[in-house]
Amino acid sequence: MSFRATRILSLGRIERYVLIQQALALTVALAVIASLIMLIDFVEISRGVGSDVDLSALRILGLMGMKSPAVILQLMPFVFLFGTLAAYVGLNRRSELIAMRAAGLSAWRFVLPAAGTALIFGVLTITVLGPVAAWGDGLFQRERTRLSSAPVEIDQPKAVWIREGDSQRQMIIRAAWQNSATAQLQDVTVFIYTVGEGGALSFVERIDAASAALTSGSWRLTDAVGAQTGQRAVSYARLDLPSSLARDEAFARFARPQSTSLWALPTQIRRVEQAGFSSTAYRLRLHQLLATPLMFAAMSILAAAFSLRLMRLGDLARMSIAAVILGFAFFFVNQTFAAFGTAEVIPPFLAAWLPPVLTGLAAFTLLFYTEDG
Repeated sequence: MSFRATRILSLGRIERYVLIQQALALTVALAVIASLIMLIDFVEISRGVGSDVDLSALRILGLMGMKSPAVILQLMPFVFLFGTLAAYVGLNRRSELIAMRAAGLSAWRFVLPAAGTALIFGVLTITVLGPVAAWGDGLFQRERTRLSSAPVEIDQPKAVWIREGDSQRQMIIRAAWQNSATAQLQDVTVFIYTVGEGGALSFVERIDAASAALTSGSWRLTDAVGAQTGQRAVSYARLDLPSSLARDEAFARFARPQSTSLWALPTQIRRVEQAGFSSTAYRLRLHQLLATPLMFAAMSILAAAFSLRLMRLGDLARMSIAAVILGFAFFFVNQTFAAFGTAEVIPPFLAAWLPPVLTGLAAFTLLFYTEDG
């Protein structure tokens, strides 16, 4: 038993050859998908950002270089799907795969090493390549905002919304604008709620103030007028409201989940929750990244199992159609679970891990059926 397990886990010349062929096919698939993404991004940036300001082709290429890596990494499961299918189609056309199977070589001997390589590449993606792509996406978002903003809007006041609280009390602050020199909020309205059973909010008090400044542990309101439910308004020359926010956290604009790397997501989740906002999107993104290596491995096994099964039926045309259907099915399932997670229909953990787990179960089932059938 141990000798057989050692043979399965060891890489012989045939296994290395299949692995090299798959790596070459994955490289081609990555090049094709990356080229399509960059072409689409070039056109989108030209029509979007380029329509607001005059951008040179070199500038558009620079913006494309910031945006495209994040999109390409999101489509990497399709690279493993189509690349693996293409590799086995090539082996089958040269009758190499048929000879291996006729010699009694188990499919596990060359499928599992490929899945292991995909798993390792997935870990490399989320730990090294992903943070670089997230940094580029964040840089693109900031640059697009800067280029798309008309000059007349730069000095125009913009409303500021801040929410904070705990399990017993919530406070929503709305300011007409923020003084960038003093970091004070101007023309402020504060809505205070109590949190009841089941998270239901009950309005308690509204406070209007000329300005508000965040000090250590409190909001300091000046020239304030407060009115509780069913009571007369009360004026305050100065009023302090307790706060748990730090100054940099209160006025920071949170980066979108796609622009946040794996290493920064736990801190970002904590900051968002401390500010009183929902962290569902960030938690979903965190679990999606953690599930990426499993997804890469599952897609590699599924593509191999599909190609081996259809090879036995002797219909390569059917394989091509199946690959397209398989790609659309995976995209639909993944997007559906992501939507459920974002809407909090299911926990973010399940929304992120169910697609790769289901894909892996389908892949192993099909491969077992192919081997035993």
